[in-house]
Amino acid sequence: MSEIELKRQRCVPCEGGVDPLNKKEADLMLTQAPGWSMNETITEIERTFTFKNYYETTAFVNAAAWIAHREDHHPDISFGYRNCTIRYSTHAIKGLSMNDFICAAKINALLED
Repeated sequence: MSEIELKRQRCVPCEGGVDPLNKKEADLMLTQAPGWSMNETITEIERTFTFKNYYETTAFVNAAAWIAHREDHHPDISFGYRNCTIRYSTHAIKGLSMNDFICAAKINALLED
């Protein structure tokens, strides 16, 4: 599945009871989310974005929050004047799910020309 396909997918509610992605599966998904990195325990992906000013940063944060609301899959977001870091993990399974990568692709799409 390509990144284009990922950003067109919708998140599926995850209440637990399924296994998180294994390293091989997560590595494959990560290739479809340029700019994102995975932690060593394969439980979280993150990306830091840099902007010209506070206005652009805040607008991006608001757009990322809208994606989270629409997909009902919520990241940890921290931001300052010119940067924003977004972290995704599926807490119900204590690891990564397809939802994390779908949202990463949708956030990447915010910056496409």
